[in-house]
Amino acid sequence: MTLYEKAVNLIEEAEHLVVFTGAGISIESGIPTFRGENGLWEKYDMNYLTLDYFYNSPAASWVFNKKIFYETFVGKKPNIAHLALSQLESYGIVKSIITQNIDNMHTLAGSKQVIEFHGNARFAICTKCNKKYTIDDQLISDLPPKCNDCREVLKPDFIFFGESLDERVYNQAFDEAEKADLVLVIGTTGIIRPASNVPIYAKETGAKIIEINPEASEYTSDITDVFINEKATIAMSEILELIKERTRVHAKE
Repeated sequence: MTLYEKAVNLIEEAEHLVVFTGAGISIESGIPTFRGENGLWEKYDMNYLTLDYFYNSPAASWVFNKKIFYETFVGKKPNIAHLALSQLESYGIVKSIITQNIDNMHTLAGSKQVIEFHGNARFAICTKCNKKYTIDDQLISDLPPKCNDCREVLKPDFIFFGESLDERVYNQAFDEAEKADLVLVIGTTGIIRPASNVPIYAKETGAKIIEINPEASEYTSDITDVFINEKATIAMSEILELIKERTRVHAKE
């Protein structure tokens, strides 16, 4: 039995499949990772993304964010792995996606049940009244952008270093982990806390773990049941095709 067959067997047996994704799933969409070789922190100072720096120098912080996130993300599209997960959700197989990514790719791919652990760089939020805005050329033509209603500075709607996580999102993610009987981990090193505790908590509460990664992660030797050592696009294409093939066979019987 191949690793893909083992993975699909677990997927077909699962009643509550949760997906947990990291930066590795979006690399093939042309979105760089933060850490590791060619990561953003090799080129830029991560202090630009501290909460203190933002409040002390909001205009300079926005110049950085515009360059790194808006200009980097613009024109980027979901890849085969994102689209495959959306399709599996439409089949009723995937119940939710918990993502550490802030690139909005899962939603753009059509997934509906997406929990964005660290927020979303496609939006900005008012630091006073919490009104949310979609970031576009007009909004960031004059930096820092300000709220139309209260004229306070807007902040990119993702978690900065030194900023507390959204308690509602945190609880939602761990609730899903507790419900899960299978977690599909894709493209993450497993080192960013507390997000990386999600699959660990799921394992502790009885879930099986399938991991797709081109390199071993913090999970591989500790909690992973099936490790597929491959890029996300290749692995998810294989898994989706095998599920479709089995569905066609069952339909003929």
